Amino acid sequence: MAFPTHSPYVIIGAGIHGLSTAYHLALQLKAQGKGSGSDILVIDKSGISAGATGIACGVIRNNYYQPAMRELMAHSVKVWESDPEAYSYHPVGYMQISPESMHEDVASIYEQQQAIGYESRFIEGEKDCMNYMKDIFHDWQAQGITSVLHEMPGGYANNTKAMYGLAGKAEAEGVRIMSGVEVTGFKQATDGAITAVETNRGTIETDYLVIGAGPWVKTFWDMLDMPNTVDIKNPADGTIATDIPMWVYWSLQEGTLGVDPKMQVTNDGKMPPVIHVDSNAPLLSDEDGSLITDEMWGIYYKPDFHFGGVQGGAAPFIVDKPADKVQVDPYGPESPEFIVGPEFAHMWVSALAHCQKRFSGTIVKYKDEPSGGIGCFTPDSFPVFDTVRKNCFVIADSNHGYKMLGVGKLVAEEICGAKPALLEPFRLSRFAEGKLHPVSNSPFPWS
Repeated sequence: MAFPTHSPYVIIGAGIHGLSTAYHLALQLKAQGKGSGSDILVIDKSGISAGATGIACGVIRNNYYQPAMRELMAHSVKVWESDPEAYSYHPVGYMQISPESMHEDVASIYEQQQAIGYESRFIEGEKDCMNYMKDIFHDWQAQGITSVLHEMPGGYANNTKAMYGLAGKAEAEGVRIMSGVEVTGFKQATDGAITAVETNRGTIETDYLVIGAGPWVKTFWDMLDMPNTVDIKNPADGTIATDIPMWVYWSLQEGTLGVDPKMQVTNDGKMPPVIHVDSNAPLLSDEDGSLITDEMWGIYYKPDFHFGGVQGGAAPFIVDKPADKVQVDPYGPESPEFIVGPEFAHMWVSALAHCQKRFSGTIVKYKDEPSGGIGCFTPDSFPVFDTVRKNCFVIADSNHGYKMLGVGKLVAEEICGAKPALLEPFRLSRFAEGKLHPVSNSPFPWS
């Protein structure tokens, strides 16, 4: 098959954003009589689901304090629900389990979920929360929990399997997906429009470019000669913070406990919701009772046959390097630097035991294998979805990626002439305009 020298639409990245955009753009072009999937080329230097998508936990939730994120996630959940089999989607639900310091935030999330018709239950008070959790897991024992937000939709998807399902849907519409194509630069016209994508295999002329490259977004941002700092307006007093780094990297912490996934079934023998616990209770070692931390901590976990055990993670930590000094490649488990170590396993399994007695004594079953990776975050830790350089759309997900299957659908609509309201709160201009997303009390930078 000859290497293409031209494609009306070139999409960089064969992960969740690139493939979703390609599939939905193919449908949109056909529906509007503007073309077909054969006008779309997806390129990736490695292959389908080879980057952050391939190591994602796969959790799908709507547990966001920010109204714009909550509405965007409700949209994405509907896309997941549109073809559960192809997307390997498991709609088991999701639970946010929190202490009193987060009570007000979570209550607000619940109220606004009800306002947009997103089905959930809210349990308040330490006694009622304990009873609710024990009705699901007989061995629940986490102390100091005063709110439980139980989302009925959502759950998780098997990351790689879902992406091959999505790629199959795109290819069925005529989309071409090419692996082993590494972008080395762009050609730009005098008006700033991208005229061609330069790669290690040759130059591809194009009319429209989409970048959906996860943690590699800074690489392409630099190729586009976009600024690496921004000014941010404080909406409270109008003051301007200048020269704020556009990109910050966080080290992600995830792993798998190598037990039978059925170990985590509910009292009635069903597969449980995804569990997310934030706590300010002292976390003690399940090995020797020593104090791991007396500060706020958070974990999430789920049984997963795809990963072969109980899989999940903990709050990430910021990479203490300027973004220009961070080496994204080799990515994930291949990285010599950005992978989780024994400290994560000790903390995470001890936290599992803190929550449920069945996990006590299981740290010896933690899968001692490289896991984790890094995420590229924006200044406020929320996505940027916007057109830059006239005909180039950048999907900078700020590590919210996997659950956001519906973003590609919205991007496709915008490319074809619409202006989706759900994307408006995520424009690059929000920093200069002071239209920032509210900040929650969660230990996770993306909640």
